[in-house]
Amino acid sequence: MGTNSATSRANTNNIMTNPFHTIGLIGKPDHDGANQTLTRLFYWLRKQGYEVLLEQRVAKHLGCDKAERVDLTTLGQRCDLAIVVGGDGNMLGAARVLSRFDVAVIGVNRGNLGFLTDLDPEHFEAPLERVLAGEFDIERRFLLQAEVYRHGELKACNTAVNEAVLHPGKVAHMIEFEVYIDGRFMYSQRADGMIVSSPTGSTAYSLSAGGAILTPNLNAVILVPMFPHTLSGRPIVVDGDSEVKLIASPDMGSRPLEVSCDGHITLAALPGDEIVIRKADHALRLIHPKGHSYFQVLRSKLGWGSKLF
Repeated sequence: MGTNSATSRANTNNIMTNPFHTIGLIGKPDHDGANQTLTRLFYWLRKQGYEVLLEQRVAKHLGCDKAERVDLTTLGQRCDLAIVVGGDGNMLGAARVLSRFDVAVIGVNRGNLGFLTDLDPEHFEAPLERVLAGEFDIERRFLLQAEVYRHGELKACNTAVNEAVLHPGKVAHMIEFEVYIDGRFMYSQRADGMIVSSPTGSTAYSLSAGGAILTPNLNAVILVPMFPHTLSGRPIVVDGDSEVKLIASPDMGSRPLEVSCDGHITLAALPGDEIVIRKADHALRLIHPKGHSYFQVLRSKLGWGSKLF
């Protein structure tokens, strides 16, 4: 009895001095590996004395006893820390919502590359314990706001962590558009589309299209044309506070266009529309175990060579 009481008091004291008190768990729905990790995390965190909330889409697959189930918005409002179990896609989906509430976010990798998910699902306890004790590095990753205007009227908008992409509808074909930076004409382009990427997204779709890698601390945006119909079409990096405007040529008839945010959300557009992309008002508060190295992540994920001497 005395030992249990002492342990309980120790856990309570730890919670009072730790930077995090309420922790939300988010994951890849109905994924066996993610479900196993989420269940382990839930009981491990409860044992440490934390209040734990489960995102409702994954909670129904776990069967955790006495678990409080909430939607993602409520989780963002109530939590100090969110742990995302899955791949980068799951992190992107959660980040677009959680960034509005300035919640600290860390990832457990149950995906493929895992640029944004640091923790090993089989051995998360030791590094996570240090993070919960306040031993972590923090990054603020800015998001992009994409807006579609038609005849001066806002028709659709959303945010992207990685990139906003102007492209044709369901069938790939060349489109025509003009590009303006801070209201100044840069060039006209015939291409399959245009990728406007944040530094976070520079290792994603932008990289596949030939764009440069931008380190996360850069206040910059990279524009990468997709299969441009010219030999001079090259990626260009502009200031992160710039406003990028893409004007779809009105001479393309009525063929539908789309603006894709992180490949998850699609905004409908038409020839003649103006697509405005700028830095969003809120940022993702991404945390890593202490000593995190972005270049080590690149070496690991991209298969770069190790030191020779």
